[in-house]
Amino acid sequence: MTEQERTSPGEGRVTVCVYCASRPVPERYVRLAGEVGGELAARGWQLVSGGGRVSMMGEVARRARAGGARTVGVIPRDLVEREVADTEVDELLVVDTMRERKGLMDAHATAFLALPGGIGTCEELFEIWTSRYLGMHTKPVVLLDPDGHYGGLLDWLRGLVEAGFASPESLRALIVASDVATALDACAA
Repeated sequence: MTEQERTSPGEGRVTVCVYCASRPVPERYVRLAGEVGGELAARGWQLVSGGGRVSMMGEVARRARAGGARTVGVIPRDLVEREVADTEVDELLVVDTMRERKGLMDAHATAFLALPGGIGTCEELFEIWTSRYLGMHTKPVVLLDPDGHYGGLLDWLRGLVEAGFASPESLRALIVASDVATALDACAA
């Protein structure tokens, strides 16, 4: 079996790569991550995450597993202790670099979902969104923003379009949702 075959999602199965915080955040965001994990499981989907077991990253995986979803974590060796690797995942892939991490997460996923997060979450979102816009993949890229966490960023992005630095089509390549059900429906599109 080739590496691509091992890292590709199951035929016809929705596998959502969730980007989110792996550091302490307000409890409402941890609950949101749990809701996403629970709903992924209820739909019979799989989860790919950054492989940490704390904060939002840990909660989305715990709730997905608790509901019967298969979970895959991908974590760089240098972050195994810092992000406290989730040893309960069905498959934990330990890699050498962040670039390898993102590549394996991308290969496993049929859709990408960013929850509220910080600069790491934004970096992952921007990379996968840019590659979608450039036609390097056709997988849905969804931003779940139930409380305006990304409001300033979205305003700035609209300003980039108005100033001519980005096209309206680039913004349309990102689906923004304000509730979990809508976000996950978009992941299945």
